[in-house]
Amino acid sequence: MKTGAACVIDGLKKAGVKTIFGIPGGQVLDLFAALYHAPFEFILTRHEQGATHMADGYSRATGKVGCCLVTSGPGATNTVTGLATAYMDGIPMVCISGQVPSHMIGNDAFQEADTTGITRPVTKHNYLVKSVNDLPRIIAEAFQIAASGKPGPVLIDIPKDVQRATMTDAGATRQVIRQGKQPDLKGDPRRIRALADAINKAQRPLLYVGGGVIAGDAARELTALARKAGIPVTTTLMGLGAFPETDPLALRMLGMHGSVPANKAVSECDLLIAVGARFDDRVTGKISEFAPKAIKAHIDIDPSAIDKSVRTHIAVLGHVRHVLKALTPQVRAIRRTPWLRQIHAWQKAYPLTYERNASDLLPQFVIEQVDAVTRGNAIIVTDVGQHQMWATHFFRYTRPRTFLSSGGLGTMGYGLPAAIGAQAGLRDRTVITLAGDGSIQMNFQELVVAVEHDLPVKVIILNNGCLGMVRQWQEMFYKSEYSASQLGQSGRAKNERIRSTTNGYLPDFVKMAEAHGAVGMRVSKNREVQPALRKALAIHRPVVIECIVRPDENVYPMVPPGASLNEMIHSMA
Repeated sequence: MKTGAACVIDGLKKAGVKTIFGIPGGQVLDLFAALYHAPFEFILTRHEQGATHMADGYSRATGKVGCCLVTSGPGATNTVTGLATAYMDGIPMVCISGQVPSHMIGNDAFQEADTTGITRPVTKHNYLVKSVNDLPRIIAEAFQIAASGKPGPVLIDIPKDVQRATMTDAGATRQVIRQGKQPDLKGDPRRIRALADAINKAQRPLLYVGGGVIAGDAARELTALARKAGIPVTTTLMGLGAFPETDPLALRMLGMHGSVPANKAVSECDLLIAVGARFDDRVTGKISEFAPKAIKAHIDIDPSAIDKSVRTHIAVLGHVRHVLKALTPQVRAIRRTPWLRQIHAWQKAYPLTYERNASDLLPQFVIEQVDAVTRGNAIIVTDVGQHQMWATHFFRYTRPRTFLSSGGLGTMGYGLPAAIGAQAGLRDRTVITLAGDGSIQMNFQELVVAVEHDLPVKVIILNNGCLGMVRQWQEMFYKSEYSASQLGQSGRAKNERIRSTTNGYLPDFVKMAEAHGAVGMRVSKNREVQPALRKALAIHRPVVIECIVRPDENVYPMVPPGASLNEMIHSMA
C-alpha cells in the first residue's frame, strides 16, 4: 500500500495539478522525496509568502486551483498573508504544509506551530491529518472545497509520521468524498422572475459587477444581459474585465477611486443589480446614502454575502452564470434613451484624465503607454497603492482574468510573485506587473525565480520616492505631515514638496534587476517610455523598467473615507 507522501502525490495528479510553488524544509522532506519522481513542475520560491502569491496569481490567470507546498513552523506561518489575500478575494488554492510528528504536537517541538489554528480565520477550510488512511479523501475534498461555491484557499497540515506511514487495506475503501450542503446553483425561478420584472419596469437600471462574475466564468452571460436590456455596467476592482471597458455601456470602476460617471449612476439609478459583488466598504462609501433611489437586487452564490452590508429587496442565491442564463430571456430589449443620454453626458463631462502637458513624467502617462503598446492585450498584475488605482483608470480591460490584484486585503508585495505565477500558468501571454518603489521591495527577491524558470514577466516600477497612497492620505487628511512615508529619508517632512527620487537614498532598481539576472532599464522622460516598453516586450527575459515619476502626484477622483459617493474630490486645486 502507499505511503502518505505517495498518497499526496497521487491526489495531486488526480486533481489535475501541473505546477506547484514552494520551499522544502525538515518536516516536509518525505513529500519532497516523493515529489522528485512526480510529473509536476515545481517552482522553488525564495519566500513562502511568494509561493502563496504565485499560486494565487496562477489561479486568477488560469481559472485553475493554485497549489503550494511548504514546511512546518515558520514555513507555514509565512503563508498566512498569501492565504488571507486569496481568502478575501475568493481565490481557489490548496496549500500543503508539513507538521512535526503527531506525538510531538503540543510539546513546543522544533519548528512547531499551530498551523490549523493560525490559518483557520483566513482559509475556507483546513485540515490537520491524523491518519494516513484519510489522506486520499482529504486531498480530493480540499480541491473540491477550494473550487466550489464561493472559491477560497484550503490548507492541509500533514505531520511527518503521517507522510511516512503506510495506508492499510481498510484505508483504501475510505476514499469517498464527504459532501457538505451544496447551494442551489440555478437560483429560485420565482426570484429570477421578480428580478426580470423589476428590470423591465426600471427607467434607470444599473449593473454593479464583482469578481464573482469572473470566478463563475459568467462574463459572456453578463455582457449578453447588459446589451440586450441596454443596462449600463460598473465594476468593482475584482470585476475588471468582466465587461469590456470599450463598450459604450461601460462606466468603469465605482467606489472610492472609481469614475465620476459610475458613482453618479449609482446615486441616481432606480434599480441596482449587484452580480457577484459583496458591497465592500470601498465601493459603498457611506452606506446610508448608497444608491438611495434604487431598488437593490443581489445575485450571489454565497448566502453569507446576502444582506451582510446592504439590505436588498430582491436576492437570488445561485451560481451567477446559471442565474444570468435564466434571467436574460425574461428581460425585454428596451431603449432607455434618457438614462443613456445622461450617462453619456457624465462620461463627457468627467473623463478620467491627468495633466497631459506636464513636463515631468507622470505615472498615468506610463500606464496609458502600456495600454497603447500592448493594444490592451496583456495580463496586468499590480501591487497595492496609487499605481494600482491608476492601473484601473488608464488601462482598458476587455476580457476576464486580465487584471490581477489584491483587492480585499490590499497586500503590498503581491504583484511580482503573482505575475510569476500567472506567467507560469500562461507562458504564451504577455504578463506585466505594475509596482511602486515601496511595494516592489517587499518581494523583489522572487525576481530570480522568473529568471531561473524562463518566465519573461515585465516589471514596471513607478518610482516616486515614497509610499504614495500613504503620502496622499497624509497630505489630504493629516495636514501634510509626512510621517514615515518618504522612502530613503529619516525624520519627519512637513509642508514641503516631496523631494526628487534622484537624491541617492533609494536603491538602484536597475542594478538590482541585473544582479538577479534580469534586464534593467530606467526612464525619466515621456519620449523614453514607449521605446523602452517596445524593447522590453521584444526581449524573452524578465525585464525591470524603473520609471522616475513626479513624486507628489495624487490619485483622483477620490471619495473621502466615510463620505458618500456624491462627495467625490476631483483634485486638490
